[in-house]
Amino acid sequence: MKKALLLFSGGLDSILAGKIIQEQGIEVIPVTYITPFFKWKYSEQPELFHQRCQSLGFEKGILVNLTEDFLKILHKPRYGFGCLANPCVACKILMLSKTKQLLKEHNADFIVTGEVVGQRPKSQNKRAMEIIRKESGVEDILVRPLSAKILPPTVPEKLAWVDRNKLYGFQGRSRKLQFFLARKYEIKEFPTPAGGCLLTQPEIGTRMLTILKGNKPLNELTAKLAVLGRHFIDANHWIVLGRNDVENRKIFKIANGKLPLFTLTEPALLLL
Repeated sequence: MKKALLLFSGGLDSILAGKIIQEQGIEVIPVTYITPFFKWKYSEQPELFHQRCQSLGFEKGILVNLTEDFLKILHKPRYGFGCLANPCVACKILMLSKTKQLLKEHNADFIVTGEVVGQRPKSQNKRAMEIIRKESGVEDILVRPLSAKILPPTVPEKLAWVDRNKLYGFQGRSRKLQFFLARKYEIKEFPTPAGGCLLTQPEIGTRMLTILKGNKPLNELTAKLAVLGRHFIDANHWIVLGRNDVENRKIFKIANGKLPLFTLTEPALLLL
């Protein structure tokens, strides 16, 4: 039996991509990357990720902390940012290159994604998708089942590991065809398409651009703090202010013993 690694966001498109490939008798293993900006809840509760994968009929799945490598590209992404501080093209290149490195370890043959041509203006137009395919080094072992029929055949298709006739030719931003397939596969629970990355949210995305412009220290700890509370940033200071008890406790849990905390009462003040 052939085996595929599925770049798994948890959204409908990646679920469908996995189902389409699985339907052809191929074992599908989801791979999810986490940083403080996306899917971070799985860092403390990985069992939720594994349960989700198995509830969809996939294998247990692989969870990878991408924070260190992601922060490196965030400082100066080769292909720029999306709407705010989201380096979508560089991020996808990074994820695919990391997934390629996992192939041998998991005895897998190729990689699958849920990308749809024309669905996202920055990272899912044909030019960007071709850049991503080549720059990540996955080239002919990357199958995009939802748009495969309007893309060049890949090695898994040419070698008949995957039946190209059973793939699709979706393009554009309409979701009607995806919803049709969701009914076919009886998929009832999935997040909204734009709900994945905190760097696309106006408050956090704008804040991150300020942090990057000010060349503030970014590591896993400060990245976790960057998505919490209110922030006051100037040339010499970076202050995080908790807005309520929940945020205060999160800040305390992250920073206690590592950074100067001035109080745990509302509001809590943290100097970075």
